[in-house]
Amino acid sequence: MGNDAQGVVIEAEGDPEALAKLVDSLGAEAPPLAVVERVSVRELDPQGEGTFQIAQSRDGGGRTALVSPDVATCDDCLAEIADPAARRYRYPFTNCTNCGPRFTITTTVPYDRPNTTMAGFPMCPDCAAEYEDPADRRFHAQPICCPACGPHLALIDRDGTPCPADDPLTEAAERVRAGDVVAIKGLGGYHLAVLAGDEAAVAGLRRRKHRDDKPFAVMVADVAAARGWCEVGAEEQALLESASRPVVLLERRDGAAIAPSVAPGNRRLGVMLPYTGLHHLLAAAIGAPFVLTSGNLSDEPIVHEDDDACRLVEIADVFLMHDRPIHSRVDDSVTRVFRGREIVLRRSRGYAPRPVALPWDFPRPVLACGAELKHTFCLGKGHHAFVSHHIGDLENYETWQSFTTGVEHFGRLFDIRPEVVAHDLHPEYLSTKYALDLEETAGHLALTGVQHHHAHVASCLADNGETGPVIGVAFDGLGWGTDGTVWGGEILVADLAGFERVGHLDTVPMPGGAAAIREPWRMAAAWLDAIYGPDVPEHLALARRHEERWRGVCQVARSGVASPATSSAGRLFDAVSALCGIRDVIRYEGQAAVELEQQADPGETGAYPLPVDAGSVLRLGTGDLIRAVVEDLGQGAPAGVVAARFHRGLAAGVVRACRAVRAERGLTTVACSGGVFQNALLLGLVVDGLEAEGFRVLLHSRVPPNDGGISLGQAACAGARDRQAQL
Repeated sequence: MGNDAQGVVIEAEGDPEALAKLVDSLGAEAPPLAVVERVSVRELDPQGEGTFQIAQSRDGGGRTALVSPDVATCDDCLAEIADPAARRYRYPFTNCTNCGPRFTITTTVPYDRPNTTMAGFPMCPDCAAEYEDPADRRFHAQPICCPACGPHLALIDRDGTPCPADDPLTEAAERVRAGDVVAIKGLGGYHLAVLAGDEAAVAGLRRRKHRDDKPFAVMVADVAAARGWCEVGAEEQALLESASRPVVLLERRDGAAIAPSVAPGNRRLGVMLPYTGLHHLLAAAIGAPFVLTSGNLSDEPIVHEDDDACRLVEIADVFLMHDRPIHSRVDDSVTRVFRGREIVLRRSRGYAPRPVALPWDFPRPVLACGAELKHTFCLGKGHHAFVSHHIGDLENYETWQSFTTGVEHFGRLFDIRPEVVAHDLHPEYLSTKYALDLEETAGHLALTGVQHHHAHVASCLADNGETGPVIGVAFDGLGWGTDGTVWGGEILVADLAGFERVGHLDTVPMPGGAAAIREPWRMAAAWLDAIYGPDVPEHLALARRHEERWRGVCQVARSGVASPATSSAGRLFDAVSALCGIRDVIRYEGQAAVELEQQADPGETGAYPLPVDAGSVLRLGTGDLIRAVVEDLGQGAPAGVVAARFHRGLAAGVVRACRAVRAERGLTTVACSGGVFQNALLLGLVVDGLEAEGFRVLLHSRVPPNDGGISLGQAACAGARDRQAQL
C-alpha cells in the first residue's frame, strides 16, 4: 500500500472472496476523512508476499490526488488533551489521521510529512512508533507530534521580547480577560482576540484596526454557550460542530450580554466553535465568548507569516505565536442556514481546496480568474472545479500577491496547466488584466471573456450540477454590461455557454461613480432627481441633510460625467436605505443594504408596486417603487415598515418578471445568484413567490452567491464553450 500523485495504491494478494470483500469495503468503510471517488482494479501475478507494508510514496505521472481541507480536532484528540495522564495533555497541536491541519501546511503532493511545513519537526521515538503501528489511529498521520518533538507556543510583546510566563497560553488568556488585544497565530493565519462582552475592549479593537462597523466573529466554547447568545436550531448546530467549523450566522437572543460594538446594527451574530487544540484550550482558559477576527490591517489579507506579524504591532498588545510555518493563508469560512440547507457566504478554511465535482468534464484545463471583490479563482480539470479559498478584494499588492501565488500553488498541487483562461469583461479588474497578461506572455492560451452576471447564473447552475437553460435572476452591486452600462438587476435566459438579457431594473445614473457606492445618499438623490426633477418633496429629510451638495450631485448625475447608468439592485437598496434615514455613508461593502434588511418589520404584509413593462426587454419599473417609498415616508411611515414593503414589492416584481419570461420562453426553472441574495428576507420572499407560481428554484450551497462564486461560473462557461467547439 502506498500513495502516488493519483491517490492510494493497494496491492493485495489472497483468496478471491477476501479480495472482493476488500474492494467492496473501500467505499463503504473508508476512514472519516477519506474521499473515494473511484476504485479501479487490475489483476497482477501473485508475488507471494505475506506481510502488510506501507510503501514509500511515488511521484510522477499526472496528479489527480486531492488535498484535504483543514479539519477540526476530533473528540479522541480532545480527550487526550484533557487527560492529565496522557503525554499530550494540554498540548495545543495534538492531531491524528482523522483531524488536524492539511491544506494550510501542504507544500506539494503526495501528502507526506516532507511535503508539509512539519518537515522541520522530526518525530520522536514515541510518535514514530504510533506512526508505524497499523492499529494506532495515528498510523501514517503526517502532521502528528507531541511536546517532545512538535511545535511550541511563545508569548511575545510588541517589541519582540518574550513575555515571562510559565504557560504562554494561560497568560494570553489572562491578557484577554484583562481587556488586552491578543494576536493569536492559528491554523491559516493570525487572529485578534478580545472579550466579546467588554465594550471598551471591542471598541478599542475597532479603533486600532480602523474597522468602524463591519461585524466581528465570536468564538464560544461549545453549542451551549452559543445558545446563551443566539438561536441555534438543529441545522445550525450541525454546521457549528462539523469538521469544517465555519463561522455560522445566527439570530441573536434579546438581551444577550454582548458588547454593542461586536456587530452594530445587525440582529445576527457570526459564531464559531474552537477548531484546533489551541482554540479549545484558549476558550476554556478565557471562560467567556471572545471576538476572534482576522489579523490584518484594513483591506489587507490575513497575516500568516511571522515576519509580517509586525504589521499588527499597532493593534495587538501581545502575540501568542508558535513555530509551525503556515504555507497557505486561509481565512475562516462563513455560512448560514436557509430553510434547512447550508448557504456558504465565504468559502475558505475547512472547505477549500475540496473541489466542486461536476457531472461533466472540462475538455481542456481551465483557469478562471474571478472578479475583483470577494475574490476567488478556479482551476478546472476533468470533472473537478478547484475553487480557491477566499482571497479578498484585489485592491492592494498583498492581496494581488496572494492571488498570483495561490494560482501557482493550486497548479502545482493538482497538476493543472491551463490551456483556457476565463475572465470578467471589466477591463479595469486586476483579475482581467492578469488574464490578458497571461495570454500575452504565453500565446498558446485561449482567452474567453464571461459577462459578470452570466457568470453568476452559470455559477448557480454548476453549483447544482445543471446546464440550463434557465431564467437567471442576477442581483448584485455592479458588473460590466455588454451595452456600456453598469448592470446589477438582471433577468437573463442562460445556459452555461451563453445568455440573453431579457429584463432588468430601471437604470439611473451613479453620480460620481465609485463615490455613489461609498455614499448611498447619492443614489437616492439620483433617483429623486430622475422622478421629481428639482421639485424634491419637502418632507424628505435626506435632501435637507445634504443641502449643500445636493444640487451639485444632481447636476453631475444629469451630465453623465463620471455617472454611469446602472440597473444595480445593490444601488437600489442603497437609495432606499438613505431615504429611510438608515445609512447615508457606508463603512463596509453592502452596509446600507444589510441595515435596511435588519430594520424591516417582520409583521408588515404590504408591498410597493414594481410594474413589469413588456417589450423586447422587460423593464422592472423601479421608479414606481421609489415613488411609493417617498409617499409613505411623507405620511410618517416608520423605516421598518418602509423597508419591509420595499423588500416585498421587489420580490413580487421579480416573480412577475419570471412569469412573463416563462410565458414567452416556456422555461420553468429559475436560478438566483448575486450578492443581493445573501439577503435572507428577500431570498425567502422570492423563493416563496416563485414556488407558489410553480417554478423550480435553484440556489447556491457549495459556493457563495456573491462574487466569491464568480470564478466557478467563469470556469463552467469556459468548459461549456470548449465542449461546444469540439462538436
